[in-house]
Amino acid sequence: MVSAAAADFAGDNDEAYGFRVFLRHYCVHLAGPEPSSALSAFPADVRAARSFNGDLGQHLQRWRAQLVSGTLAADLLGVLAARKTLLAVAGLVSVHDHTWTTDRSRAVRRWSALEPRLATHLDQMNSWSNGEQHASREEVVRALADYGIVGEIVERFATLIGLWADEAAGK
Repeated sequence: MVSAAAADFAGDNDEAYGFRVFLRHYCVHLAGPEPSSALSAFPADVRAARSFNGDLGQHLQRWRAQLVSGTLAADLLGVLAARKTLLAVAGLVSVHDHTWTTDRSRAVRRWSALEPRLATHLDQMNSWSNGEQHASREEVVRALADYGIVGEIVERFATLIGLWADEAAGK
């Protein structure tokens, strides 16, 4: 669950754009004036995908630090990394196919067809994400390594979609 204030929706940065896309397409209005009706529809485009997952590289750095410090159990870290990374894969698929999906399993199948070399790793992350398997510490270390599956997806995302401006600038 995430909370947001009116200020979170203002501005032209990726995060604010993502909040507006999310409000328009994913939120259910419960009471008061309908805020999303003033927002236009957002296409399955690079900017929307970046607004949702352009922080993936930041997450990768955080997960690596948590793994080293032991602040999170490896199996929980595997689930968190898998869920966020596979949402980024869904963004890659959405932009490639010009239609939105947030379905991680569908995204894994589609991206695996486009990049068969990644299929086994993506399937493994999908099994962590949906609770079919629990990640061992060694598996999480491999997934978060410089040339692990998460790093590969960060690289694809950076190249094909882009990372948030502060991340791309090295901040």
